[in-house]
Amino acid sequence: MSSRHLVDPELLPLLDMFPSLTLTREALPQQRAMGVQSLLAAPKTEVPEVETVERRVPGPAGAPEVRVLVYKPRAAGERRPALLHIHGGGYILGSPDMSDARNAQLAKQLDCVIVSVDYRLAPETPFPGPVEDCYAALEWLHANADGLGVDARRIAIGGESAGGGLAAALGLLARDRGGIPICFQWLLCPMLDDRTVVRETSPMLGEFVWTRASNRFGWTSLLGREPGGEGISPYAAPARAENLAGLPPTFLNVGSLDLFLEEDLEYARRLAGAGVPVELRVYPGGFHGFEMVAQSRLGKQSQHDSTEALRRALSRA
Repeated sequence: MSSRHLVDPELLPLLDMFPSLTLTREALPQQRAMGVQSLLAAPKTEVPEVETVERRVPGPAGAPEVRVLVYKPRAAGERRPALLHIHGGGYILGSPDMSDARNAQLAKQLDCVIVSVDYRLAPETPFPGPVEDCYAALEWLHANADGLGVDARRIAIGGESAGGGLAAALGLLARDRGGIPICFQWLLCPMLDDRTVVRETSPMLGEFVWTRASNRFGWTSLLGREPGGEGISPYAAPARAENLAGLPPTFLNVGSLDLFLEEDLEYARRLAGAGVPVELRVYPGGFHGFEMVAQSRLGKQSQHDSTEALRRALSRA
């Protein structure tokens, strides 16, 4: 049975435009190249109030430097809060450039510094490479807070989809290593649990955009093995963590038709049970990536909710 009748009507045109995506290792280079071409073809949105700089920062031990994009408001001011942003793409696709317009606008709206990480992608770089790249960028942001005009006590982490999964893993890693304080987790439709690949979930979930087949390929690529088995690290699949106590306050959102719905609801429930303040938003009729229809009612609501949650967190940290 199709879930199309449950999709918010304003979002249906996106489904008709969205190409069917069959992920294979052989096809990945072409699919990545198509993503780059789409970026180059898209009109550039300028935000003159924000300076964007590309940097190369020290990577994990024995690994290459990590490319980051830094978004910083040009206006003079006191120490600003910061967000370490991690892009989505199923652990196998994407770059920080695809969030360029959104990050520049966020830096302006919230008067904050944003550092977006170009982590290495799977399957060429499986776990722990991607999350260690993100940790290296976090270390650099924290160590260089003075030069960036950042208040080191107000650093948040966040991202969408696989970026949300990496942000959740990074939150666990930062807590357990004990070196860098994180004030907030901003998890947008996060990809948290490899066991979703092998579990029975509602047939209403995951029909569109990021499907069950895509999910299996993404997790297999990251883990370098079949997902769902024993011995998977919680720094790869954060839902595997036995103890969620001591994590920072968290915002988590997801569409009601997203394949990640059940794992995200469970993670939010477990965070709350561990004493972590949680704000959870579920959008009826939203499939994975529905925010791409930015002018829809649901897209506007989702962006407003997530932006305001981040604003509140950064202002009170």
